Amino acid sequence: MMNKWIMLVLGACLAGISTSAWALTADEIMQRVNDREDGDNIVMEMQMVLINKNNEQRVRRMQQYRQDKGEDSQSVIFFEEPADVRNTGFLTYDYDDESKDDDQWMYLPALRKTKRIAASDKSGSFMGSDFNYSDLTSYNLSDYNYKLLKENDKVDGSDAWVIYSEPKNDDVKEETGYAKSVIWVRKDNYVVVRAKNWVHKSPDIKFFQFKDLQQIEGVWFPSEIKAQRRFGKEVVHQTILRQQNIRLNQNLEDSLFSQRRLEQGL
Repeated sequence: MMNKWIMLVLGACLAGISTSAWALTADEIMQRVNDREDGDNIVMEMQMVLINKNNEQRVRRMQQYRQDKGEDSQSVIFFEEPADVRNTGFLTYDYDDESKDDDQWMYLPALRKTKRIAASDKSGSFMGSDFNYSDLTSYNLSDYNYKLLKENDKVDGSDAWVIYSEPKNDDVKEETGYAKSVIWVRKDNYVVVRAKNWVHKSPDIKFFQFKDLQQIEGVWFPSEIKAQRRFGKEVVHQTILRQQNIRLNQNLEDSLFSQRRLEQGL
């Protein structure tokens, strides 16, 4: 989803939320997904595996840091390996204000240049992966129409709602890169565990799976996120993102989340 559902699951989600005794609407379910506490001052190691249609793999290792600033959040990712991408950095300012566009910057050490990611470029691939730049920031609930497709479904043995989501206008489709989505939300904790996204102006479909949930200090994280792009039944490309050594409530300096620090690398 990261659309917000992807970003929320990447960023973690609070455990122990009980399902209401009465039936919820699709809008109410997505509001609860959006309102979850997602942890603060997080540090984690990440491994990204890129797999092409010939099953050839490229592995990248990163460090991610994230902190809350009031209702906003800031995150930075530094690439460690392989050598050709080491010290590449990606900085995101995710604003709660729906009228304000989120900011993203990419530092490319080979060019010694920081590039701001324009809204028109956010549907592009993040570092050759199956995640868009738009997948790595939040979305606005008010930009979408939601419909409950199925009240009861199962994902890996857990009860889930199935929700249809469609942007209200073409601008959102252009910026996110998705024309519509179907989302599976677990009933016991409002975690998005699966999604199917139709790529805008393309016959391709992306499938996302959030697997092996683990609880850390009362917060749920997926150990693995799998993104797969398909054309019909053919898998065109896929990305596996693993999250490891996750730590919450770390002492992080504000200067870590600056363009100047982005350009210094690890």
